[in-house]
Amino acid sequence: MRLATFNLLSGRSVPDGEIRTQDLVDAATELDADVVGLQEVDRHQDRSGGVDQTATVADALGARWSRFVPSVDGTPGASWTPSTDEDGSVTTGPTYGVGLVSRFPVLSWQVRRFGPAPIGLPLLVPGRRGLTLVPDEPRLALAAVIEGPAGPVTVLTAHLSFVPGWNVRQLRAIARWAQSMPAPRFLVGDFNLPGAVPRLVTGWTQLARVPTYPSWRPRVQLDHVLADRPTSVDAAHALRLQVSDHCALAVDLAPGRAAHW
Repeated sequence: MRLATFNLLSGRSVPDGEIRTQDLVDAATELDADVVGLQEVDRHQDRSGGVDQTATVADALGARWSRFVPSVDGTPGASWTPSTDEDGSVTTGPTYGVGLVSRFPVLSWQVRRFGPAPIGLPLLVPGRRGLTLVPDEPRLALAAVIEGPAGPVTVLTAHLSFVPGWNVRQLRAIARWAQSMPAPRFLVGDFNLPGAVPRLVTGWTQLARVPTYPSWRPRVQLDHVLADRPTSVDAAHALRLQVSDHCALAVDLAPGRAAHW
């Protein structure tokens, strides 16, 4: 059982900055995850060829169950408004947000939304020199109750704020929210929090300690896989793939011992 998280950077290749759907297909195929949380996902954006990137990843993995939920309607860095549609199914224009893909049946979906922090931060932006003042965006967590080989489990994915303090508050809220869902529970995503901080904030078990950012020379771990109970892991991999400035983080759960999968 391979559980993974992958910040797509809208499918952008590093270092040339181009977005090619085939690169995303190749990256998903190499990742070969059974369940994967996706962040910074485009749907129907001109810059990424108008494709539904969550569906593209699902097709590449041979996964029948997937969902994309927009955090914003429009295009980040250009013109956008906060999305309010729970699953984005009625939105026809360009959107951007979070996705989850599963090879196992999904029994139910839930969404938890967060407003943006009131301040931005100067950040390194791919394709731009120096620091750029970037406003925060609305954030969300997407939860799936999945029919695993030994019964239901819950997998949640999120892309949290880059503003210190706000991301901690969001992570705590998601961990509390998850308690209403079937155990065991796994939380994956780009939390914009380094190292052991997510474990200390939630009290959950950190299934991988490996740097994931930047992808070309990883020095810090921003991408995480957490479990709400001790879980046996065969291996953990930070994979530099054809797209993104983040490595994908994949955890191979030990058969028969991995929190009742």
